[in-house]
Amino acid sequence: MKKMDHKVPSKIQELTYELKVGQVMHKNVTTLKPDSTMNEVRSILKNNKISGIPVVDNDRLVGIVTIEDLIICLLKDGRIDEKVKNRMTKNVATVYSDEPIVQVVSKFDKTGFGRYPVIDRDNKKLVGILTKGDIIEGMLKKLEIDYQKEEIRTYRASHIFTDITSDDSTLILKYRIAGGEFDKAGEQTSKLRKNLFRLGFLPDTIRRVAIAAFEAEMNIVIYTPEGEIVAKIQPDKIMINAVDTGPGIPDVKKAMCPGYSTAPDWVRELGFGAGMGLPNIKNYSDEMTLESEINKGTNLNFVVYAN
Repeated sequence: MKKMDHKVPSKIQELTYELKVGQVMHKNVTTLKPDSTMNEVRSILKNNKISGIPVVDNDRLVGIVTIEDLIICLLKDGRIDEKVKNRMTKNVATVYSDEPIVQVVSKFDKTGFGRYPVIDRDNKKLVGILTKGDIIEGMLKKLEIDYQKEEIRTYRASHIFTDITSDDSTLILKYRIAGGEFDKAGEQTSKLRKNLFRLGFLPDTIRRVAIAAFEAEMNIVIYTPEGEIVAKIQPDKIMINAVDTGPGIPDVKKAMCPGYSTAPDWVRELGFGAGMGLPNIKNYSDEMTLESEINKGTNLNFVVYAN
């Protein structure tokens, strides 16, 4: 499967894959107890200029009360001393602190919510709150840091291949990936990205490789017991092979369609399996081949040519 016209991701797009919720969320969260009153809700909303307050019991999220809940309470019976537990929303949509931002951006877009409480994946305790503004602010800070690093790099870094005398030079990097370890999803791609940066490849090339490799890594984590990503790096191109021992892909043609996903509900609830993995790999690579056999696994190859 060959792709002659690839997309070039922006730095912002790359950051949505690189950053995780815990890096941009607001950690100092104002909370209430279930037995707090709606009068306390009114005071906190007014004094803090916010529109929603998480309700916790022993550090565990049990609900959320919003300005809409306060208005309904006042209009319905005017009981400002009513307990929060009687007015709060109990089934709260949340995100995990180790989720990649790209997954959460998709949730904001689909639901239209203004905020998400953030919980720890292991102990389920509330650790922060995330708004669209937090994501933007976090990206701007990271952009500034990366810009400073890039400025330093332009003065001291040179492409390693220019110092090697050879008719054909290839650097091989291997990254092993364990299936089901969602808290570590994206870590191997991050290592690959840093290595490409140190090798002197241009930012546009690194972004394309990073996004495609991240999607390949996520597919291994979500659908398979284990796999690995092998990067073969040459002066003019980066060749990636992602292989796994998973169940295989029943219908490769369908899997290439944006939005199609065979991820089970519990995986989707964890914030993964949006169905954009293979289409994104195709979009950001110059060449791509995919072979899959039921009950044996999948072998994915893609190539990104250096700018």
